Amino acid sequence: MKQIFLKNLSNHLDKEIELHGWVNTVRDHKKIVFLDLRDSTGTVQVVADAEASSLSPEDVVMIKGLVKKRPEKLINAKTPNGSIEVEANQITLVSKAHTLPFDMGKEELGLTLPVLLDNRTLTLRHHSVQKIFMVQEAIAEGFRKVSKELGCTEIFVPTIAASSTEGGAEVFEIKYYEHKASLIQSPQLYKQMLIPTFERVFTISHAYRAEPSVTTRHLAETIQMDCEFGFVNFEELLDLLEKVCVGMIQHAETTHRDIVEEFTKRLVLYGKIPRLTLTEAQEVIRKEFGRVVKDLKDMSPEDEQDICKWAREKKSSDFVIITHYPTAKRAFYTKPDPKDPQFSLSYDVLFRGLEICSGSERINDYQELVDVIKKRGMNPDDFELYLMAFKYGMPTEGGFSYGLERVTKQLLDLGNVRESSLFPRDMERVDVRLSRPKKLSS
Repeated sequence: MKQIFLKNLSNHLDKEIELHGWVNTVRDHKKIVFLDLRDSTGTVQVVADAEASSLSPEDVVMIKGLVKKRPEKLINAKTPNGSIEVEANQITLVSKAHTLPFDMGKEELGLTLPVLLDNRTLTLRHHSVQKIFMVQEAIAEGFRKVSKELGCTEIFVPTIAASSTEGGAEVFEIKYYEHKASLIQSPQLYKQMLIPTFERVFTISHAYRAEPSVTTRHLAETIQMDCEFGFVNFEELLDLLEKVCVGMIQHAETTHRDIVEEFTKRLVLYGKIPRLTLTEAQEVIRKEFGRVVKDLKDMSPEDEQDICKWAREKKSSDFVIITHYPTAKRAFYTKPDPKDPQFSLSYDVLFRGLEICSGSERINDYQELVDVIKKRGMNPDDFELYLMAFKYGMPTEGGFSYGLERVTKQLLDLGNVRESSLFPRDMERVDVRLSRPKKLSS
């Protein structure tokens, strides 16, 4: 069993050790060969004899040797193990790698997105890609940490449902034995059903939307980080929304500040987050950018970018909260504003020009929910289990859902949300490109 990880190698200075990992690069100087050995925690230079010249990148090896200080003039201050090296006295080949389709030893892969994803199993090994998912883990960890601090119980919901969460055509239908079912569009209905049980809940769940869209911001399968709170009003929900948003992103940024700075060259601005209604946001865009918003019912990608630019420059905030979207444009469970029912008690969080979160205060009255479901052209019988939670006592409640891939994309300034998904699904890809001809079996 592997005993030593490369990040801890400096603790073994002047000791004989056994290392396991992958050959990252090979530099052959005839009588002496330099290897860069890689594992999941880092790299180290290995000095070996001429026999090591037969090794190739991505070969899996076991190396026994002495951990030594590098000569002063050869120290590489840019890497954690740059002041030490391993003098190999035994190298065992565990697994031979085939010739690579591209150079994995470069600092940046420099591949187009299709090539990056076509070779996903391989490109995920590269440190520049690995770092994205180290930050993503910290975002999820931060979300979980803040949610627990707010008194939420973690729940685990199914991803197969008898009916769609929000209605409409953007549903992946599946054959469920001899019946029809669908993949959930969000964990929404299940987390609401658990409010009478735990009062405050959170979940990290997969969600599926059959949107006919191939953009830099859409995926067919996403990871949603959801909270739901009982006994809250609209303003309290906005406060909770901010606490989770700021808390999880600060946690990730603090945990991996070096990676965030490497990717973005800037830190997140956490000034007082502006809260604007949709109408107010559209007026800011008109005044600040001299542009009349055409779609009065939603924010376009250009609107989101402009309002975030305004927030950063005028409010020192990389976040904006937009509230009061038209009730007709939101999911059936969204509560209309009693002061003006054509607008809803809903909200989105925008982060550096992109929506990363959506939520609302919910309708908690049983009969009102039934009436809305019918008005939307859906059958209340399809929501029998869901409606039961409201029929037998539901407090005022609401919540929100953050998209893990979108948060990661925006925090690291990635060009495409697919870069922040380990194995992205979209209209053109399920692991492999769907339009790519299949290889004939030999």
